[in-house]
Amino acid sequence: MPCTALVAYTGAVCNIWIMNLFDKNTYIPLAERMRPRTIEGFTGQKHLLSKGKLLYSIFEQKKALSLILWGDPGTGKTTLSHLIANACSMDSYFISAISAGVADVRKVIDRGKANRTAGVQTLLFIDEIHRFNKAQQDAVLGAVENGDIVLIGATTENPSFSIIAPLLSRTRVLRLYPLTEDDLRAIVTAAMANDRELSHNKIRLDADALDVLVQLAMGDARRALNILEAAAFLKGQGNIDKDTIFEAYKEQSIAYDKAGDKHYDTISAFIKSLRGSDPNAAIYYLARMLVAGEDPEFIARRMVIFASEDIGNAYPLALTVATSGMLAVKNVGLPECEIILAHMATFLASCPKSNASYMALVNAKEIASRDVHEIPLYLRNAPSQLLKQLGYAKGYKYPHDYQGHFVHEQYLPDKIKDLIFYAPSEEGIEKNIKERLARLWPKKYKKEKDV
Repeated sequence: MPCTALVAYTGAVCNIWIMNLFDKNTYIPLAERMRPRTIEGFTGQKHLLSKGKLLYSIFEQKKALSLILWGDPGTGKTTLSHLIANACSMDSYFISAISAGVADVRKVIDRGKANRTAGVQTLLFIDEIHRFNKAQQDAVLGAVENGDIVLIGATTENPSFSIIAPLLSRTRVLRLYPLTEDDLRAIVTAAMANDRELSHNKIRLDADALDVLVQLAMGDARRALNILEAAAFLKGQGNIDKDTIFEAYKEQSIAYDKAGDKHYDTISAFIKSLRGSDPNAAIYYLARMLVAGEDPEFIARRMVIFASEDIGNAYPLALTVATSGMLAVKNVGLPECEIILAHMATFLASCPKSNASYMALVNAKEIASRDVHEIPLYLRNAPSQLLKQLGYAKGYKYPHDYQGHFVHEQYLPDKIKDLIFYAPSEEGIEKNIKERLARLWPKKYKKEKDV
């Protein structure tokens, strides 16, 4: 089979195929060796592949649609795209937004126009499509709309922020979730059973080692297989125990940081440093991410979330500062936006902290998911005469008609009227909120005695 034919069919696989053809000792990573060749061999994402779902129909009808696959690394975005290309017999091209540009896209579009006249679908897969700017994303709009190409974009970022609206309207966004431990266990077990290299070296995996491995992989199939491969390399032959897995994980973590992947550990340390009110640690982990090539907008969005989750009403303006910072980062771009990120990080780390508003939501969702309680009639809307006759909105007390713009009223449904979801802290401005609520609702928010 000539290389050109293989490029047209499986894109990036071509280089591996050529190298393997001429060099029997060529190294192919375990994660690539274990990439499934049919949808039956794919593990995970059952919410997308069950009967009646879009992906299921694509494989059943063997006709592809333009998609944005949104999910964390190692959840199957690239693999699913290869399987779609295979199942639909498409002329497919796989490129990365990191190294490709508009010229590469236009070449595929030209090929797609020729293919369309022959009744052949052309797939353009763009890995990390969120790294394409607006002009680059604009380049594919017309071809997607008129059917010259089927676009599948893979992204680890929220498409609402990273993909332009016209492109979103022409594609279907499918959310891929981190794999479950059972999924990872199945993938690792299959690798142990089917990979020739592991079998040749008589590699085995202790039950405890397998448990540790799937936990350290954190939902990432590629990471699981990379750790397994590193552990097999460290062991050489025979039985892999959990200590070997830990050692392999440490090696993977180092390479992962240097390679500038998604930095699970670094972003975790960064957020925890902000939460711990340590601006020095926060700025250090921020610098590590920036040196490694992390997307500045990703970091900014995480800080916006942090401002509500971990600062909240202790200093409400933190959300305003974080949101303004995110907008500035997006508009300014690298390298100057790094200054804005440093401003945001040091400010948020130094703010008073409270997660009371976040925990109020968590507690309320728990109750709301159990049962649907009846809303009091006087709180309901009464847009029609019939609803008014039924008692809707009758007896509602309008707070602005009362002194202090407040009136004692029951707003929660009867069965949960005494529950407290929001428990303000003593931190920052939230202390003032707590004191006000204690004055308004003394039975719920009892004022603490002065010491």
